[in-house]
Amino acid sequence: FPSISRTMFLECSGNSGGQRMSARGDGIARMHGLTSTAEWTGVPLSTILRQVGLKDGAAWVLAESADGAVMSRSVPLEKCMDDAFISYAMNGEAIRPENGYPMRIMLPGWEGNISIKWLRRLEVSDVPFQTREETSKYTDLHNTTGKARQFSFVMNAKSVITFPTGDIRLPGRGFYEIAGIAWSGLGKIKRVEVSTDGGRTWHLAALQEPVLSMAHTRFRFPWVWNGHKAVIESRATDETGYIQPRKSWLIENRGTAFTYHHNGIQSWEIQPDGSVKNVYIG
Repeated sequence: FPSISRTMFLECSGNSGGQRMSARGDGIARMHGLTSTAEWTGVPLSTILRQVGLKDGAAWVLAESADGAVMSRSVPLEKCMDDAFISYAMNGEAIRPENGYPMRIMLPGWEGNISIKWLRRLEVSDVPFQTREETSKYTDLHNTTGKARQFSFVMNAKSVITFPTGDIRLPGRGFYEIAGIAWSGLGKIKRVEVSTDGGRTWHLAALQEPVLSMAHTRFRFPWVWNGHKAVIESRATDETGYIQPRKSWLIENRGTAFTYHHNGIQSWEIQPDGSVKNVYIG
């Protein structure tokens, strides 16, 4: 079959999860490190499904893994016929065992767990399969309303400052370049804004080319630190107009017990001695 190649991000739906609900001193890797960008090569799933033939009423596809947990997820047929593909190569070489050899399904912009590794079977149905991974797992129960978010596939616009961050100590006052990454499961990053006063004012950051759809985009912002306490933040907006929210908005809409799809604004507090720590700002 003809192949395609695509540079795209993968992100665990639990990335940036529960730890960000409290003011802990964890660094960037521990808090936000469950994401990556790579070039993936494979065959469009639509090509395969058209070759097999779909019956009237087909609406969902089950992707099943060959791992010990038999990881399985239901994928809407609309996504399968859009940009989903079966990948057999990563960064120009065969997918390595830890990344799903010999093949995995890739669903651009969606939570990483649904891009099933070690793919062994696809099954078409008219209804979702309600597997363990989409009922007891990868859902969020609102701890006040009792309602649960299910099939929350898309990873919405998000950004995080990667320098300076927790576990870093600035040597002294002076010029620094605030840097970070932004991404969105809905398309390209349109802009990133940076605040150095805890969100009271925002300034446009520069985006580093290339700005690709559903891939990490680097940003940078020049800043002169005066040696006083400061709180730095970043806020991403994607091409759909979606703006990265504050944690208070997420809590208001999802409660305080949610784990997945935490894309709230990250705050780093710089102390007069140059040390940097994670702080909770609603």
